[in-house]
Amino acid sequence: MTHKPGRWVWRRLRVGLRNAGSWLLDYRYAVIAQVRGALARTRPDDFASGERVPVLIIPGIYESWHFMRPLILVLHENGHPVHVVTPLRANRRPVVPSAEIVARYLRGRDLHNVVIVAHSKGGLIGKYLMTQLDPDGRVERLIAISTPFSGSRYARYMLLPSLRAFAGTNPHLAALGADHRLNNKVVSIYGRFDPHIPEGSVLPGAENILINTGGHFRILSHPDTHRHVLAAAGR
Repeated sequence: MTHKPGRWVWRRLRVGLRNAGSWLLDYRYAVIAQVRGALARTRPDDFASGERVPVLIIPGIYESWHFMRPLILVLHENGHPVHVVTPLRANRRPVVPSAEIVARYLRGRDLHNVVIVAHSKGGLIGKYLMTQLDPDGRVERLIAISTPFSGSRYARYMLLPSLRAFAGTNPHLAALGADHRLNNKVVSIYGRFDPHIPEGSVLPGAENILINTGGHFRILSHPDTHRHVLAAAGR
């Protein structure tokens, strides 16, 4: 049975409008997070108490830790001590030196059985850390949200080298993607539509979880994301 052309066009238009709305709401979330970060009086150490397994937060590129504040609050309210690596600042450095900063933080605080909760580029940092910079096995699990494990086709058009580094043709990113050794310790969470990562965030061998929402940033505040992050962190 063939579908009428008009029905197909209407379906495509409806999906396009839904994705456009997701894009607008996504940037609204990003702007609010930036403003919140500039005005907030809370400090990362305010969330460092708790009796459950420690959680380490790694935000994405050009993001302060306030982007992940909804998740930080949920994790801390459920008994997890939450650590923020403030020397990362806005996370503009390449993946490798950023991972080295996180590794020094883990050693300096003598943290063990750590669950990393990361967004976007933060997931790449977390994976590099686990595979290359964690000989003592301090990291138990990586929960990555909207992470470009296979890169993004849009990155090649970016003016800034820090953004072009996310192109799928980048040899460092390709090598990280080809390293499957610890993928079974990764939980990859992503939405049905990501305006920054059209390739998606599926990672072979990982636990891949689709959230019924659109956007790259606002997925961080989605209740289903919180539910899955809490479940994975509490294992």
